[in-house]
Amino acid sequence: MNTKGTEITQRIRLLLSEMNRGVYEKETEISLSLLAALAGESILLLGPPGVAKSMVARRLKEAFVNAEAFEYLMSRFSTPDEIFGPVSISRLKESDKYERVTEGYLPTADVVFLDEIWKAGPAIQNTLLTVINEKLFRNGDKELKLPLKLLVAASNELPAQGEGLEALWDRFLIRVICTCVKEEEEFYKMLLDDDNERERRSLEGQISDEEYAGWQKEIGKVTVSPEVLPCITAIRKALTSVEMQDTEIRRNIYVSDRRWKNIVRLLKASAFIHGRKEVCIIDLLPIYHCLWSEPDECAEVRQIVIRALFVLYVKEIASITTSLKSDLKVSRVREALDKARLNGDRRDDDLLITDHFYYQVENHGTGNTYIFIVDYKNMKEYHPKDTPTIGVMYLDPLNPKRTIIRAFSDTGRMKEQKMERVTLYRDDRHLYINGVRFPMRRLKRGEEQQLCFGNLSVTDRDYETELETVSARIDKLVKDLSDNIFVSEDDKKSVSEYAATLRKEIAWARVDVRKLRYGDE
Repeated sequence: MNTKGTEITQRIRLLLSEMNRGVYEKETEISLSLLAALAGESILLLGPPGVAKSMVARRLKEAFVNAEAFEYLMSRFSTPDEIFGPVSISRLKESDKYERVTEGYLPTADVVFLDEIWKAGPAIQNTLLTVINEKLFRNGDKELKLPLKLLVAASNELPAQGEGLEALWDRFLIRVICTCVKEEEEFYKMLLDDDNERERRSLEGQISDEEYAGWQKEIGKVTVSPEVLPCITAIRKALTSVEMQDTEIRRNIYVSDRRWKNIVRLLKASAFIHGRKEVCIIDLLPIYHCLWSEPDECAEVRQIVIRALFVLYVKEIASITTSLKSDLKVSRVREALDKARLNGDRRDDDLLITDHFYYQVENHGTGNTYIFIVDYKNMKEYHPKDTPTIGVMYLDPLNPKRTIIRAFSDTGRMKEQKMERVTLYRDDRHLYINGVRFPMRRLKRGEEQQLCFGNLSVTDRDYETELETVSARIDKLVKDLSDNIFVSEDDKKSVSEYAATLRKEIAWARVDVRKLRYGDE
């Protein structure tokens, strides 16, 4: 981050702090509105009456030097004259031109607040599409470039289906659900604050028109780092099948290509505000506000985005765990064979070894039943008075035609799906499954063992260092996300909770590292 970038970041933090003074639990709405303004986008606030939606727009006016604002409460009877200005009678008489008097109306405003947006009629809606998209307004035979920096719309309901509101709904890139003050302490402060409706004042850090124009150009120069695009791909795929909370319903959330294009502009604005010339992973979290279509999708979409942020680390942990378990399996087999040789136990030398780790059980099921060598060697000899070994039988996930038998002393490990509990004994030549005796597959005369266990080796990987590295990277990402101006306290909490699940996976992997190093004792 360069000095100029640091100054802009500190300035935006200070500006947001000033704008949030006297407004309670609206930090997310205000910060995202400012982000939308700097990205040249619009924002929709969805929530019941009386939750300070209009206050958000008024505070955004304070972000800009000498900014003009326009507010209007829509109704079914609202006309374009009330939004864009009345038709100039004098121009109509003198020049026969249909032009509006726009001063004091939307076309001359820097910040616009339109309440009950879905009640606007088609004539207003169609003009708003051009206003939001291109910041242009056609007045008579002239096309005016608008000073508009932010359009904030509000509603207490979603747009009605089948009334042609889909295009306007899609134009609001950021959608935020607004609620009443939740924390009791904040609620009391709000009740006792007599200065809610302050006179407009000049805030420290306000943005001038010249700076705004210059920042727009700088934002356009921001690039996107290679790690961001795969993350976006993961989010897009996940959105095709979103699991709705407390139901078995999965929903396909449609996000238009135009919307994704605008999201990238939003990411660039975030990177610029944080003093970077490249979009990186930490800019992505707030975009869940751009991806939901119905309020009940919001929580799960946020989790989808969070999981996508950590997907590289999830893959790293899975890769380490897979290799580690493979090494642990090899180590146990070698240990069991070495122990058998040390004890002079050669009773199983003629058993056929399959795929390095298994002995085959003959005449059981389809004839494709196998038991782990280490489990078979450690099994009790058959005796009617002894308690049998407890085991499980399941289909091999890597080869569904093969049935695997495992012997466990810890019955808690039997909770995996589609595992059948069995009792096990053995003698010199047989395996007893639930009391039924089955012969073991042995080498035929002249047949040689397929594999010499001496060829099996544990990989030379420093698992402890690898796990420590991925853990440190997870911690850094959590910290970087917490430093993001546009990540709310609730978002930070969700990130920490998800990171905690990954740390548990790392902790279990470290247990396996100790087993590999010191044995199961």
